[in-house]
Amino acid sequence: MNHPLIETVEKAYMKDEVPSFRIGDTVDVHTRIQEGDKERIQIFNGVVIARRGRGINSSFTVRRIVANEGVERIFLIHSPNVVDVRTKRRGKVRRAKLYFLRSRVGKARRLREVRTQKKATRNVAKTTQPAPVPVAAE
Repeated sequence: MNHPLIETVEKAYMKDEVPSFRIGDTVDVHTRIQEGDKERIQIFNGVVIARRGRGINSSFTVRRIVANEGVERIFLIHSPNVVDVRTKRRGKVRRAKLYFLRSRVGKARRLREVRTQKKATRNVAKTTQPAPVPVAAE
């Protein structure tokens, strides 16, 4: 439990809109990179394998494979350098931490995808009487 004074100071640095993502999701993390006097945005995509902390100290770990080497990167959720986190794919998991993915290789590394059902809106014709069909006189 934090001291109320510390919470008020931290609240000024916290983001208003926290991106919604869960463990197992494949995400694109847009980070601000400063190179000299230039600034650009770099995208790091991968699977979220862990979330930790709360408040201003909350962070998440993203794992991806680059040149057959696993790369993990830890991002602070409320960091001003994390511009955006976009969810590309929802993963179905039963664990809070997916550290077991570190030892997996190939297809075993993949997670099942959560399928969301969209409400189907059918064009149901009104059940009124059909319009009379004109009959040609012979």
